[in-house]
Amino acid sequence: MATNERLYQGQPGTTEETLYTVGTNNTHSKVHKFQVTVANVTNTDATFDLSIVPNGGSAGDTNRIAKGVEVAGNSVANLTFNQVLEASDFLSGLQGTSGALTVTISGVIE
Repeated sequence: MATNERLYQGQPGTTEETLYTVGTNNTHSKVHKFQVTVANVTNTDATFDLSIVPNGGSAGDTNRIAKGVEVAGNSVANLTFNQVLEASDFLSGLQGTSGALTVTISGVIE
């Protein structure tokens, strides 16, 4: 049974970090149709990067799905992805300015 769930909410660091890892049990083995909301809580423009990393892979530019997404000061950017994450795949991200962006990621989990 598929359910909509929040996968991550917080402020990623300025270095690459794991934001969510798909579980390996039978009820959480796939994530798809995820929505990313990035809120800039400062007056200054800031950037955000996001990667889908396959199981066993390393985060970085080779698996970026969003790079340098600029979010204007005191505004929100919404990104929608129709990608599939399988068991043990993970989302990784970072922001360009410490403390500027709050990220919320939701998705359909099966």
